Amino acid sequence: MAGSVIRAGLRAVLLAVLLVFAGFPIYWMLSTALSVSAELYSTGQVPWPQLRNLPALLADLGAVPITRWLANTAVIAAGTTLLSLLLGAIGGYALSRFRFHGRGLVGFLLFMTQVVPEALILVPLYAMFITMGLLNSLFGLVLANVAFSLPVATFILKSAMDAIPPEIEESARIDGCPRLGILTSIVLPLIMPSLAAAAVIAFFHGWNEFLFASTFLRDRTLWPTSVGLASFIGQYETPMSAVMGSAFVFSLPAIVFFLLVQRKIVAGITAGAVKG
Repeated sequence: MAGSVIRAGLRAVLLAVLLVFAGFPIYWMLSTALSVSAELYSTGQVPWPQLRNLPALLADLGAVPITRWLANTAVIAAGTTLLSLLLGAIGGYALSRFRFHGRGLVGFLLFMTQVVPEALILVPLYAMFITMGLLNSLFGLVLANVAFSLPVATFILKSAMDAIPPEIEESARIDGCPRLGILTSIVLPLIMPSLAAAAVIAFFHGWNEFLFASTFLRDRTLWPTSVGLASFIGQYETPMSAVMGSAFVFSLPAIVFFLLVQRKIVAGITAGAVKG
């Protein structure tokens, strides 16, 4: 009895420590956002939020198009997630269920895309986007991000599909269900944790987009929040309160999305890990 109480107490202490470490950056952003620049550069950072500075923070945020930046970021993240899941489900099903020449080569090429850094293909991709008319376009940014998130989503979904007994699909084919119907009605509902894991990876890849956006977008109204935050940096002064306030607002949707699907992430990533 005493041992179980001690273990429960240690577990509670460990969870509290982890919560402090995870929540401290968010708390510090909020504290910095609610401080005026004169205080930050003179007396230094205060350890608690100054609510009296909230009207000044709201005024600073109202002076920048933070809502438009967040909307652009949401479009990029949602488009990257949906397109990655759609193509990843089809590609993962093909690699898992079909045997064809070059199957191993396809998997190897998908794996090799993760070795190439984004900055290395920036110039050739810029030339391609000029030819295809995708410069200064959010859709072009979605395609660029899908190119990097799709291979990961494909491998995660393929591993999960490998763990599904083929007999389930054979029974559906006997009943006359087409391949697409098997994929959408049988396979995908069985791998929802893996879909959640792939969605998180694709979502954060699109949500944190900066390199391609800062290079391919000329119109300031199309900027995502990451590029908008970088524009605060000035030659002589950087308004830290406005930067941290915008960063706090920028972080909230991503945190909420992660909390909604976090229970399924570990199960999705490890699905099929013990099956060859």
